[in-house]
Amino acid sequence: MSIRIGIYGYGNLGRGVECAIKQNPDLEAVGVFTRRDPSSVKTKTGIPVYHVSDALNMVNDIDVMVICGGSATDLPEQTPYLAQYFNVIDSFDTHAKIPVHLKNVDDACAKSAKTAIISVGWDPGMFSLNRLLAGAILVDGKDYTFWGKGVSQGHSDAIRRIEGVIDAKQYTIPVESALDAVRGGSNPDLTARQKHVRECFVVAQEGADLDRIEREIKTMPNYFADYDTTVHFISLEELKLNHSGIPHGGVVIRTGKTGINGENKHVIEYKLTLDSNPEFTSSVLVAYARAVYKMNKDGITGAKTVLDVPPVYLSSKPREELISTLL
Repeated sequence: MSIRIGIYGYGNLGRGVECAIKQNPDLEAVGVFTRRDPSSVKTKTGIPVYHVSDALNMVNDIDVMVICGGSATDLPEQTPYLAQYFNVIDSFDTHAKIPVHLKNVDDACAKSAKTAIISVGWDPGMFSLNRLLAGAILVDGKDYTFWGKGVSQGHSDAIRRIEGVIDAKQYTIPVESALDAVRGGSNPDLTARQKHVRECFVVAQEGADLDRIEREIKTMPNYFADYDTTVHFISLEELKLNHSGIPHGGVVIRTGKTGINGENKHVIEYKLTLDSNPEFTSSVLVAYARAVYKMNKDGITGAKTVLDVPPVYLSSKPREELISTLL
């Protein structure tokens, strides 16, 4: 029997989840839930579209709800609400607020005996796992994470929610000199500002206060306040022509020493190069949707993170096959 998946939200991430489900024979897309008029939404694979108000009428038809909203305002409300009724997955990526979000979702799961995995993606997500593994192995060392160059969906979404903004793309760009210093083994102490810059391309409404919009972007806590940020105001046509793609990527590096006197140096590096940030993130979400279903079936309830999930739960293959072919 297939694992039945609901897709809550149908932007770039929701469309990516739909495509990822199609690649996994053990999963079935039940439908999309949208705040828009369902008749105005056409899905890529022809799956049904429902209004979000219909979701609770389908609790018996969905094994896992994949929540595809934005981290700024959607997920803090949507995930705890839906976790009262469904096993859920989200991609909440405001790192500083993850502990609070985790508690809120866990409280919701306690009412329903459901299972949730939050902050699923590549960072937080795959990068988080690699930071844990590398740090456990190279105990005497330092972690470094560099993102980009690429489009951040969460940061772009946060800009679009500013009054007077029609559309926006935000690029995260590593500072090359900082990256070279880390790879060279000098173990520098780097602030967020020294590691990355942020470049924003914004389409504003006619007559909007551009100074106010730029100020709100540059002072936004958890997103831009700690970085050197450049804001460009451009036309919608230019945004579509030059910034229609959603590439991203990055590296996690752990440098460390072993030996009695730390005489041997080591570097662990995990790298992603992504043509489509939302489609890759969606593929991670779908793998963890399988995991959350299996965990709930095994009686593991409450809110979890990628750090809590045994890797065997992610795969559609039997544990015995994974051991014989991968170990």
